[in-house]
Amino acid sequence: MGNKTETKNCQSCQQDFTIEPEDFNFYEKIKVPPPTWCPECRMIRRMMWRNERVWYHRTCDATGKNILSIFDPEKGYKVYDHEYWKSDAWDPLDYGREYSFSRNFFEQFSELMKEIPHTNLIQKNNVNSEYSNNSLNLKNCYMVIAADTAENSAYLCGLIRRIKESLDLYQCNDDEYCYDCVDCDKSNKLFFSRNCTNCIDSYFLYDCRNCLNCIGCVGLRNKNYYIFNESYSRDEYFKKLKEFNTGSFKSLEKIKQKFEALKLSIPRKYAYILNSQNVTGDDIINAKDCFHSFNVKYEVENCRYSYRITQNVKDIVDTLIGWNGSELLYDVLSGNGKNIKFSGFIWGGFDIEYSYNCFDCNNIFGCVGLRNKSYCILNKQYSKEEYFKLVDKVKSHMNEKKFSGSNGRVYGYGEFFPMELSPFDYNESLVQEYFTKNKNEVIQMKLTWKDSDEKNYEITKKNSELEDDISNFSDSILEEVIECGHKGKCSDQCFTAFRIIPKELTFLRRFNLPLPRLCFNCRHMERVRLKNPMKLWHRKCMKEGCHNEFETAYAPDRPEKVYCERCYQREVY
Repeated sequence: MGNKTETKNCQSCQQDFTIEPEDFNFYEKIKVPPPTWCPECRMIRRMMWRNERVWYHRTCDATGKNILSIFDPEKGYKVYDHEYWKSDAWDPLDYGREYSFSRNFFEQFSELMKEIPHTNLIQKNNVNSEYSNNSLNLKNCYMVIAADTAENSAYLCGLIRRIKESLDLYQCNDDEYCYDCVDCDKSNKLFFSRNCTNCIDSYFLYDCRNCLNCIGCVGLRNKNYYIFNESYSRDEYFKKLKEFNTGSFKSLEKIKQKFEALKLSIPRKYAYILNSQNVTGDDIINAKDCFHSFNVKYEVENCRYSYRITQNVKDIVDTLIGWNGSELLYDVLSGNGKNIKFSGFIWGGFDIEYSYNCFDCNNIFGCVGLRNKSYCILNKQYSKEEYFKLVDKVKSHMNEKKFSGSNGRVYGYGEFFPMELSPFDYNESLVQEYFTKNKNEVIQMKLTWKDSDEKNYEITKKNSELEDDISNFSDSILEEVIECGHKGKCSDQCFTAFRIIPKELTFLRRFNLPLPRLCFNCRHMERVRLKNPMKLWHRKCMKEGCHNEFETAYAPDRPEKVYCERCYQREVY
């Protein structure tokens, strides 16, 4: 193992960053050059190529059917309805072309992206779940995004796995009958909670494990019948629960305010890390040897500078979303396979580079929209021998004739797709959720911005006209167009209006929960803001007398009491 450390200046943000010996070892292993962008700018570059929630009404270019799509009709991309796109009615190889050594690779790839049909929403193996994106293995779901395996659920987003009969979840796993939760796993009938595991029949919990029948609690383990961290008898607990009236919006707002105050008064660990060894980052469970990574869960090993990684994954660097046994992923956006580099939306396959939205392929380079294909370059079929010879020449050519982006950014072999060629504007893409900027800041970066289309929904129910208690709503609420409480005045890509769907109303009535006051996009962004940023600060434990230091996603100016693990366990467990 080498011991070389090198400091470089990021060609995007012009800040210095360090390449560690472990990084160099990985680059040598997969035969790629070291990066010229810092880890944060590399993450931003990948996120620019992912649009999760900004959908457009348009027609299918093959059938004329009215569809929703992540591709803005004004951008000129050809889009098919997903069912038609995955059929045999057309052949992606028909769009193949010879590689031209007189032109830059990225320009040729961008032309292929423009000419070949794209699926309106990216899906795989979904049943009765038309309104979903970046998702697979769904059944009877609505508005589910970035999920693998969910049933009879709606409004889920962000590395969602194995969810049943739930609504409004963000980055949750193995939950059933849950509502409005963030980073909650293996729970049942858990509502308005965050960072909890194995909790049942509870409301407003934070950092709790194995708790049953609790309300407004923080940092509890193996507790029953607690309210705001105080113990009650069983009869006292249910009496108080009835008094709270969880079906009342105003009542829940009062509980939430008291709960938020309690959260700030109780120390929290420097990072949400469970059952893990030799890791830095946040939101890490059952992992080892992971560095500067976030939302990494369940048997993940040797992961660096990555986000949303789960389920038996190892040896990956600079990856945004990798799952289910993936190995050797580098600079990948949504990858499931082995030995994948500089690619986006590769669901199944191996030995893939610079490709986009391909399924179950191997040995492809610079391809778009292929399914079950091998030895292709720019969607043109080659023999095995021809393929490897040409790939070597293309890689060399990419460095001889680099792509010149804006603000002095230069792209050769070893760089992800240029931000300037993304099909999506900055504020359409996932990057706006995590690295939020205004229009002027984006323009200064020489990137594109999408001005919001004027919303002209005919609102039939103003937000102020909504009844307080769920018991006061009849089925007629399903026919109403409800004004979003933000009224389009926020920066959350507000729909300005929303409807209540039947399974949502049934769920809220069953568990005596009030109707939401915000549209899906605004609710989602409120949950996103509950999470720490994907950044680390070097800090000291705030427990008086302790001198332990750590890397934490809690910035120094945050109000929380942040403890090292030893002090946290003494205080909270």
